[in-house]
Amino acid sequence: MKKILIIDDERDLLETFADYFQLMGYLVYTADNGLAGLKHLKHQPDIIILDVNMPEMDGFELCAAIREQITCPIVFLSAKEDEESRLEGLRIGGDDYLVKPVSLKELALRIEAHLRRETRKQATRKIAYFEELMIDYDQKNLQFRNQEIHLTKVEFAIVELLSKHPGRAFSKDEIYQHLWDWDKLGDAAIITEHVRRIRKKIADYSSVDFIQTVWGVGYKWIG
Repeated sequence: MKKILIIDDERDLLETFADYFQLMGYLVYTADNGLAGLKHLKHQPDIIILDVNMPEMDGFELCAAIREQITCPIVFLSAKEDEESRLEGLRIGGDDYLVKPVSLKELALRIEAHLRRETRKQATRKIAYFEELMIDYDQKNLQFRNQEIHLTKVEFAIVELLSKHPGRAFSKDEIYQHLWDWDKLGDAAIITEHVRRIRKKIADYSSVDFIQTVWGVGYKWIG
């Protein structure tokens, strides 16, 4: 079930949108101000509908804050129809801009189009998910709930090797050979230290121990 987050200070509009999209089969979260909207990011919405004209924190400010945490499509709703407002919305990180009053049918079609585009985008990228951990092999990036876990090049290479073969145990020698093909002077025991650092970094975000020790063999990734 796809998740929509709708942020708008017009409560009647919020209720109308929520009822409509729930009937369409979406899981809907609503917020009537920016701070409440930010708290809902923990639900990992697939798309966000965001009003521009809100008190205290307007939609453009909120969009910038959202973009620090999540990359899903953002559709702006606004009473402002001038070109500069539209351009600012797209410049700040929005993916679409609709002028109020908006047709629910048109909004629904825009949402479906953005979600299809995201599905195609994900299909062309090499990404794996384990619990709430995301590994982007193309970007060499590890994230937990859209927060990047900073790994060194060697650390990511170990995560990549293990996670692409979940359940398979690799010896320290096999991991070392994969990383350096024996051209690098050193001891395969250094792999133990790299794994320790990876575990520590992931543990700052998740309680799941994704890399397990296989006694007498080496390490494996749990799927």
